Amino acid sequence: MQCYALKVHKFSIGILGSSGYVGRELCSLVAQHPAFELAFASASSRAGSKARISGRDITFIDTDEAPLGDVDLVFSALPHGVSGNWVRRALEVGAKVVDLSSDLRPGNDGNAEVDAPYGLTELMRESVSSASVVANPGCYPTAILIALAPLIKRGLTVPGGTISISAASGVTGAGYTPRPDLLFAEVAEDFRAYALGNVHRHLSEMRAVANAWGGDSDLIFLPHLLPVARGILATITVPMTQRLGNPLAIWEEEYAAEPFIEVASEAPSLRDVVRRNVVRLSATYAADVRQPTLIVIAAVDNLMKGAAGQAVQNANLMLGLNETVGLPG
Repeated sequence: MQCYALKVHKFSIGILGSSGYVGRELCSLVAQHPAFELAFASASSRAGSKARISGRDITFIDTDEAPLGDVDLVFSALPHGVSGNWVRRALEVGAKVVDLSSDLRPGNDGNAEVDAPYGLTELMRESVSSASVVANPGCYPTAILIALAPLIKRGLTVPGGTISISAASGVTGAGYTPRPDLLFAEVAEDFRAYALGNVHRHLSEMRAVANAWGGDSDLIFLPHLLPVARGILATITVPMTQRLGNPLAIWEEEYAAEPFIEVASEAPSLRDVVRRNVVRLSATYAADVRQPTLIVIAAVDNLMKGAAGQAVQNANLMLGLNETVGLPG
C-alpha cells in the first residue's frame, strides 16, 4: 500500500523582544502552533544564548539582524517607545505585524502615522482581519474593556458618573528586567497598590477606547501587585442608568458566541484563567445604595489573553486562520 503525505502550509513567524515574559510566552505559543513556524526570535541583550522553550532550543539573535523580510508575520514585544520604529521597518518589507507595546494603541501618540486597528479581538474582529498591523491591547485594558463594553455601548453607564476599578496583577506584569522591589522576599506575603493618583499608563488607552464607544464616565483606576506569578483580577464598580432584571444578561447576549469569553454566575478567580486565553466575567448588584450599581469581576491571565495569547488570536485572523487555532481555551 502506498502512503501519501500532505504538506500543511505553515506561516513563517518572527518575534522581536523574545527574552522577556511575554516574548517567551509568544515563543511557546508559536512553537506549539500547528500553522506557525518560528523563523527567528530576537533578544539583543542575549544574542547568541539559548533558551529551552516548549521542548525545543531557541537561539536568540540580535534584533538588528532580524530578517524581517523573510517572514509572514512579526510579533513585536519590544519595549514601549522602541517597538514602533521596528513595526514600521517590518511593514516596509512586507511583513504583517502584531505590536504588543503601547506605541500604537489608542491614547498614545508614539507613532500616529501608523494606522493600526486596536486588537481587542472580540470587539474589533472585522478591522483586525483586514489589517497589516494591529495594536495589541494592554493586559489591564483587556480585562476591563471587555467587561465594560456591553454597558457603555448600550448607554447603561451614568453620564458624567465615575467608574471605579481596583485591579491586581501578578508580578510578571512588571516585566522581566530585575528590580529590587520585585524580588521574591519583597513580594511574598505582601500586597500593595502602585501608580497611585490615577496615573497608570493604561488609563489613556482605556479612556480613548471607552470614549470611542460613546462612554461619558470618569475612570478611577487603582492597580495592585499580587504575590503570584501571573493573572489579573479586576473589580469594577459601575453606576447604572437603570437596574436590569438579570445582571448577567447583557454579557451573555454580547458574548454568546465567543470562545474566549466566559460569563459565570460565580465570581471568577485566577485559578479559572491562568494559562488560558480567556476573559472570565461575573456581575452582581450592590445592595443598599441609592444609585443602581453593578459590581463586575473580570479575570485574565496577563501573559495569555492579556498579551501573547490575544496577539496569536489576532495573528490568526490576520493570516486567514480560525482565531482559536493554537490557543488554550
